[in-house]
Amino acid sequence: MVDFRECHITHYPAKVLAGRAQPVESIDDSIRVLIDKMADLMVEFKGIGFAAPQAGVPLRLFIVSMDGTKENIKVFINPTVTPAGELESREEGCLSVPGVYTHVRRYKTCQVSATDLEGRTFKETAEGMYARCLQHEYDHIEGVTIVNRMGQAARIGHRRQLRKLEEAAGA
Repeated sequence: MVDFRECHITHYPAKVLAGRAQPVESIDDSIRVLIDKMADLMVEFKGIGFAAPQAGVPLRLFIVSMDGTKENIKVFINPTVTPAGELESREEGCLSVPGVYTHVRRYKTCQVSATDLEGRTFKETAEGMYARCLQHEYDHIEGVTIVNRMGQAARIGHRRQLRKLEEAAGA
């Protein structure tokens, strides 16, 4: 049994960020501990969303708090995010790719269905920054980071920082 209290933020190019995460089989105390630790990490590093792979755990789960507070965190377990509407390019950053901000094209709207911490399934439609955040976190559980979404010019522009992260990881 993994002690999720020992989780820490995982940086690019960590392998856990590049693979598709596994479904959460059951919502138990270990999952609650993991979510609590993820919330602490997200708040500490001033994020608005955080996926389990970012904590080094390859599970299909993420949290979102649009105001960055622990009190307003919403939990998404085994989510499905379906984008809709028009595409829009906006600048994004990522806690797992520190120092890199790049334009990413995402849909303005999306539908999400997921399970909450009490085991209830729910569906909702998100727009604007909330929709962008959901798509960003969903990317993480699919093994995609903003580095994968960068155009060639952005990769060239961020090559020093990406190389620095790769060297820090021993890659």
